[in-house]
Amino acid sequence: MKQDHKQALLGRLKTVRGHVEAVIAMVDDERYCPEIMKQISALQGSLEKANRLLLQNHLETCVVTAVEEGRAAGIVDELMETLRYTPVVTGPTMEEPTHD
Repeated sequence: MKQDHKQALLGRLKTVRGHVEAVIAMVDDERYCPEIMKQISALQGSLEKANRLLLQNHLETCVVTAVEEGRAAGIVDELMETLRYTPVVTGPTMEEPTHD
């Protein structure tokens, strides 16, 4: 993993960890549900950004190497399978778009 990506990712994940603890405290304190929901939504956004950092690192390292080694088809299949679980990239489903 590229060092700059690693540092950014670790920083983001440590922030998420602290934020999760704060949300747990909000639940324990029985705070107003919409306030908790807002914080959970912020956590989801932070995790999506972490996922994008990982994707960027993967593209800049593993994918480039695989293409250089002639393994493009395999790495594309792997990447498509991975992105299937990343709604921020693919949307809610991986269905083909319909054309009217």
